[in-house]
Amino acid sequence: MTHKPEHRVRGVDHAAFPTFDPVGTTRFYRDVLKFPIVHSICAAGWGPEKHPDFIHFFFDIGNGDRIAFFYYFGTEPSGDQSAPGDAWARLPHDTPVYFANSRHLAIHVEDEEDLLEYRRRLDESEWPVEMQVMHETIESIYTHDPNGYLIEITRALRPVTAQEDLDAALTIDALCEIARGEAPSMDKLLTRKAELIVERAAAWQDAGSGTAADGARS
Repeated sequence: MTHKPEHRVRGVDHAAFPTFDPVGTTRFYRDVLKFPIVHSICAAGWGPEKHPDFIHFFFDIGNGDRIAFFYYFGTEPSGDQSAPGDAWARLPHDTPVYFANSRHLAIHVEDEEDLLEYRRRLDESEWPVEMQVMHETIESIYTHDPNGYLIEITRALRPVTAQEDLDAALTIDALCEIARGEAPSMDKLLTRKAELIVERAAAWQDAGSGTAADGARS
């Protein structure tokens, strides 16, 4: 039996932040810095009662690391937005917990054994695991550190596919369009996303045909 080292984490999986401005956020990271969009989650009906629908989207920042953002439909900026600091630092005491916790650090581990080892360590400490969740592609445990920061430790359940990358790009293109309009919602996002699929289908088919033809000539 191979003895595993005491230090088992493999770096940052993602750092996550809330955003009131998905359009500007996408322009800055995707269009200005050229960080690819690699994953998105359309979350409708998640969480406890009165939890709003939201989009959770991720940018590749190299070496398998990601920076991620939450956009909550119908959640307006809280606190004094002219004050210094970031969106989270301006939040008042009555800010919903889901929003405050959207800013967190996620640390990647190799497998289930390592995840459960970190759960054991936390559960035996002053900072026990508060939640263990199976997401679409990852399984995670969560706790707050002594400073009140939410910490996530996560393992991959499966690789993210190329089709999911394409879906993420479509989702964010649709989000940027509907977020510029009145009363953005999940229904509007999904409708616009379906329209984009129809609009781009011919180009995808042409690109696929070209690839097949190139392969036949080689």
